[in-house]
Amino acid sequence: MDFSYAAAISASGMDVERTRLDVSAINLANVHTSRTAEGGAFKPLRVVAGFGQVAPFSKAVALTGGVPGARVVDIRRADVPPRMAYEPGHPDADAQGFVAYPGVDTTLEMVNVMTAVRAYEANVIAMNAAKAMATKALEIGGGQ
Repeated sequence: MDFSYAAAISASGMDVERTRLDVSAINLANVHTSRTAEGGAFKPLRVVAGFGQVAPFSKAVALTGGVPGARVVDIRRADVPPRMAYEPGHPDADAQGFVAYPGVDTTLEMVNVMTAVRAYEANVIAMNAAKAMATKALEIGGGQ
């Protein structure tokens, strides 16, 4: 196996985890958004990841056919019920005084953040291991 394949696979995993972190940040930033441009409360987002061909890690290295790895398939709105809060003075309150806030589960989002960070770190470690193996192979092959 070419060492650049290992780097490309790790890079694809890091890209997916970065997207998961970005989506969790968006969800947490909008936890109190009661009105969006489309109308209604913000709907939390979810990342759908899958397996497929990804671009090579480096554009300078010409790999044929792509490398198998992780990729973001879709980012979807979660179909969760809104969190209702009694705030009769709020401009978005209904006739009974309740405001519909996004159904963002902050605990779940923080778990997603921690999981994504750990997975990102694991991909960095795997990439560094591949780099160290490639360096060692060059040292062994170049030694007299």
